[in-house]
Amino acid sequence: MSSASSQYHLSDELLQPVLAILDAYQDPYLLQGLVTAGCVTKLDIEGKRLQLGLCYPYPCQSLYRDTVMAITNKLAVLDAIDEVECEIDFQPAVISAGAVDPLPNVKQVIAVASGKGGVGKSTTSVNLALALAAEGAKVGILDADIYGPSMPIMLGVPDFNPVSPDGKMMTAATAHGIAAQSIGFMLGGDEAAVWRGPMAAGALAQLLNETLWPELDYLVIDMPPGTGDIQLTLSQKVPVSGAVIVTTPQDIALADAKKGVSMFQKVNIPVLGIVENMSFHLCSECGHKEHLFGEDGGVKMAQRYGVPLLGQLPLKLNIREDVDKGIPTVVADSEGDVANIYKEIARRVGAQLALTQTQSVVSISISDDE
Repeated sequence: MSSASSQYHLSDELLQPVLAILDAYQDPYLLQGLVTAGCVTKLDIEGKRLQLGLCYPYPCQSLYRDTVMAITNKLAVLDAIDEVECEIDFQPAVISAGAVDPLPNVKQVIAVASGKGGVGKSTTSVNLALALAAEGAKVGILDADIYGPSMPIMLGVPDFNPVSPDGKMMTAATAHGIAAQSIGFMLGGDEAAVWRGPMAAGALAQLLNETLWPELDYLVIDMPPGTGDIQLTLSQKVPVSGAVIVTTPQDIALADAKKGVSMFQKVNIPVLGIVENMSFHLCSECGHKEHLFGEDGGVKMAQRYGVPLLGQLPLKLNIREDVDKGIPTVVADSEGDVANIYKEIARRVGAQLALTQTQSVVSISISDDE
């Protein structure tokens, strides 16, 4: 990514030191200077007031104030500048998925997967989607768990029924500022989807392609556990930009998570990183930390396969209670510690997606004896 120099309206004597200072400020997620990362879109000056424009390729609006303060302090060493006026924007890249046609109105598709059930994948999916929205993105979520849809309850819209304005396409629900679609909206409360694999895969394709999605920066897909028909359908027919793998630290979950990584490798979908859920339990009475399911399993897995560890989430009662109430933690306690962890994960996911445009995807090698 590179900024157009024609948008820089500074004298040659001032331009070079300003660019040097901005590029010395390393973005904590892109791990590049702001100029190298292509974030600097405008440089102008009126008197001693510098007008700076920044555009990030990942959502991070909760950090805007700290970024402006840090940059202003660095530019203060220049005698020609007394004040910095900074405008910050966010614009994700539109990722090409090769032979797979892009989805109308959707810029990037993120698959959230796990090798096995019970690791908190759906809870992670819905909070990731809401965290991306909290950081300034337009977000939708698709509940691809055909056999066990949970989004209607988790998002607090169990009674939503899609309608079809034209007899072909159907509406999505809106909950907590994001768009949502689920097979659960079309089934009765106790009704089960008793379908064979191809039927379930076909239902997923319909949900995805026949929903009237609004303009979205990101569509998060909550995948069913495992590596079967639905996962293959998604990888072959949907322009997935990248995948997030959710696991717990225990050995059996890690073993299954490796299969998820291997599956995405085989279908050439970048693995954006690993979320370690239920990493530890923090006693509410004494503050003692216990690693109930083992320690640092996700860390070691990320290191072994050369992918980022996106975050570690605690085992806390309120995370489960919040989704049961239909108000996920990122909304229920938006400034709390857990919500901030999810926002950190969201920023890392967005940045990893941006980096896949500028560097080769890390090759992940998995041997049979691991």
